[in-house]
Amino acid sequence: MILSHKIQLEPNKQQIGYFKKACGTARFAYNWGLAKWQEDYKIGISHNYFSIKKLFNSIKKSQFPWAYEVSKCCSESSFSNLDAAFKNFFAKRAQFPRYKKKGIHDSFYLSNDQVRVCNNLLKIPKLSYIKMTEQLRFKGTIQSAVILRIADKWFVSISIEMSESPYTACENQEAVGVDLGIKSLATLSTGVKFEPLRALYKNEKSLKRLQRQLSRKQKSSKNRLKARMKVAKKYYRVRCLRTDYLHKLTTFLTENYRYISIENLNVAGMVQNRHLSKSISDCAFGEFKRQLEYKSKLRDNTIFIADRFFPSSKKCSCCGNIKQELSLSERVYKCEICGAAVDRDVNAALNLKQLLSTGGLSETAYANVCGDHVRPDCQCKTAMVDEAEIINMDTFIHI
Repeated sequence: MILSHKIQLEPNKQQIGYFKKACGTARFAYNWGLAKWQEDYKIGISHNYFSIKKLFNSIKKSQFPWAYEVSKCCSESSFSNLDAAFKNFFAKRAQFPRYKKKGIHDSFYLSNDQVRVCNNLLKIPKLSYIKMTEQLRFKGTIQSAVILRIADKWFVSISIEMSESPYTACENQEAVGVDLGIKSLATLSTGVKFEPLRALYKNEKSLKRLQRQLSRKQKSSKNRLKARMKVAKKYYRVRCLRTDYLHKLTTFLTENYRYISIENLNVAGMVQNRHLSKSISDCAFGEFKRQLEYKSKLRDNTIFIADRFFPSSKKCSCCGNIKQELSLSERVYKCEICGAAVDRDVNAALNLKQLLSTGGLSETAYANVCGDHVRPDCQCKTAMVDEAEIINMDTFIHI
């Protein structure tokens, strides 16, 4: 099991200068390899990671002697990333590789033999000890490290291989369905609702002001660089607020529910709606799913992902009747067959929970963990909208 821990660094001026040189070397090697790859491809010569690295090393001493001022991993990892980018392109998983630009996603890679950690100090070749804002959270064998810059702040992401999970398994055998949405970020089949944080919406006014100031600055000036850093720091704050909230929510779910059922949303298609695209992006459904999946593996939980076309909102959780049409304005699901009146999101969460019976769990196990809500004589017909418990950021349990 390999986990990564990202920690902020507190480097001095000398260390910052080394970081910038290393990032520049990694960026130059990537761009040089991409240009050489395209140039040789036109004359019928194909490359891979080993051939392009060998070609670069043969001319590095004579043409690029400044590359020896930093670790050799900076250039070697760039060719590995370039090789992976071309493989993803030919497999139609990504677009054609593009040249890297200075100041955008600056980072460089270090192998395990060039990284040492002692308490809150990081040691890499050709540099003194670098201060970290916290100690490593996990214990194990260090596999690699990536030093990166975000909003003019430096971080190190350390990958650690561990023999066992650092977290205890979830003891609660209860199952839950989770419905994601814009009005309520997550609605559980128990009736509990988690309000969206709306981090971007709350900081949108200050972001507009900073971006207006940036647009008025002269290009390539020092003041423009300062204004650009202010915008980047504001976006970084929005990102941190959103990620922190999602971490608390996913940790709460994996700690309290052994079996979790979620839906496979087509986020790329949903953001095509120009009226809802900003709100959908602010909720970060993809990040929620990513965190829930890896935390479930750490705690030995079972995750069931419903099919993308499963009618969780249109299906009645009591009798199974499916409505042909259901508008977004209908916040209460009213079944014409059995007369059930359930909150729209709670109804969808109950349908997702019922899928656990056919998602790999036996009927006996499902009956033990799910209670009586999945039976035909369930009491959800009387579950009205005002009974749903709503949890906002002020009352959310900090984990």
